[in-house]
Amino acid sequence: MLRCLFVFLLFSLGSLLAGPSYSPPAFTDPDRRARVESLLPRIDSLYRTYATNQHLPGMVYGVMLDGRLLHIGAHGVANLESGQPVSRHTRFRIASMTKSFTALAILKLRDAGRLQLEDPIERHLPQFRRSRTLTMDSPRVTVRHLLGMSGGFPQDDPWGDRRLADTVAELEGLVSTGLQYSNPPGTTWEYSNLGYALLGHVITRVTGRPYQEYITRELLRPLGMTNTVWEYSRVPADQLALGYRWQKEQWIPEPILHDGTFGAMGGLITPVDDFARYVAFHLDAWPPRDAHETGPVRRATVREMHRPATMILVQGDTNSPTGRPLPARANGYGSGLAWSQDSKGIVRLRHAGGLPGFGSEYRFLPDHGLAVICFANLTYAPATAINAQVADVLLDEARLEPRALPPSPWLRKRADQLARLLQSWTPADLADALSSNVFLDRAQSDWESLLKEHLARMGTVRGMGPLRPINQLRGRFLLEGERGNLDVFFTLTPEAEPRIQEIRVESVARPSAP
Repeated sequence: MLRCLFVFLLFSLGSLLAGPSYSPPAFTDPDRRARVESLLPRIDSLYRTYATNQHLPGMVYGVMLDGRLLHIGAHGVANLESGQPVSRHTRFRIASMTKSFTALAILKLRDAGRLQLEDPIERHLPQFRRSRTLTMDSPRVTVRHLLGMSGGFPQDDPWGDRRLADTVAELEGLVSTGLQYSNPPGTTWEYSNLGYALLGHVITRVTGRPYQEYITRELLRPLGMTNTVWEYSRVPADQLALGYRWQKEQWIPEPILHDGTFGAMGGLITPVDDFARYVAFHLDAWPPRDAHETGPVRRATVREMHRPATMILVQGDTNSPTGRPLPARANGYGSGLAWSQDSKGIVRLRHAGGLPGFGSEYRFLPDHGLAVICFANLTYAPATAINAQVADVLLDEARLEPRALPPSPWLRKRADQLARLLQSWTPADLADALSSNVFLDRAQSDWESLLKEHLARMGTVRGMGPLRPINQLRGRFLLEGERGNLDVFFTLTPEAEPRIQEIRVESVARPSAP
């Protein structure tokens, strides 16, 4: 399946093709919600089994469809001492799922002209000048490098996860002594909590107030995330999930850290309802459209952070831990979000979170309007595996299809003309529809000979099948005959009045009657 990427055309008022603003494709299947709801008992069972097998004290999860939180499930307890059960109101520390908020804040400041992604970090953190690069020919570390996890720092989870409460003075002192690199900046992906802590400090320096305050005021509150905070002491005791470690067949409490300068990499505390608002905001960025902006950050900027900035690896066909076949996929990292696209064209965006006492993950499929969220209060709870399984069950067994891409007026007009041309090279359609290169690339006489052969095999043409857009200037359709069909692929030029520049045809058998 092909991702829905759109090119918008603005026509003059005098054009015959002038019309209303672009209307984006929608999920037109009226039964998709019912099919998802029919699977929810099974989804509940999968999460409960996962919680038992992973020794989770407590867990909350959510299923979203078309921007709405369709289902919430809760399991276990938030506080073993008090026995407080987990509910939809329980607030969990979501660890590295915080990173996309930090990335979004950086991009919002970029949009406002207050920083550039190519800024070297020392422009905002002078102490960084003391960090010598790994090689003499290495570039200076930039904001862009840190967003895409290509700053050259080593993966630092065990070390970084214990620094959440560090003060600004401690971070600046760390940088002042110089930093070591595992790779030259900009050469490869390596996960770095330090990099996102530095991005939080950039936000603080650029705005003149703590990054927590900026993100809360500019992102959380506009999205209605009123119960999302940075400091655990601000959460009522009966709403706070405490963290635990499973060790020697028992749960051991993990100290919960106060908010600090490393919180930009993993400090947010939120309930599932609040976080679903954030996921809905990401889903709403797709597809591109003419509608007015309603979010705290432009839809184009949100889509930018979804695109891979750094490639990680390509995986061949594999099986999931449950034995489920998984198609080959490419994996990358955008800005605070992991990205993948499989050999079926399905795009998944996700991020996990892990800290002492907590583990979480969320993932969403923007072309399919689907998202799943899971928070747990166990050290590094492996929520990625269960969310991947649940999302694939919903995608496959609810038969969720991506949005259907509607044809642009130009694509429709040229397809109709091409359907006529393939049967008879009428002068009017030839002059209007075809680019001058078509008969330079293949002589008209050759085209006429080829089509004569195809039409003889097809028999009498009965009509034209549905136009299937690939994008707004490329598509295909079937020319349907009594004995067979002709598969027609065509591409338009980028001119103001686009013409057909490429045509490919192939005979295909008619589907047999049931």
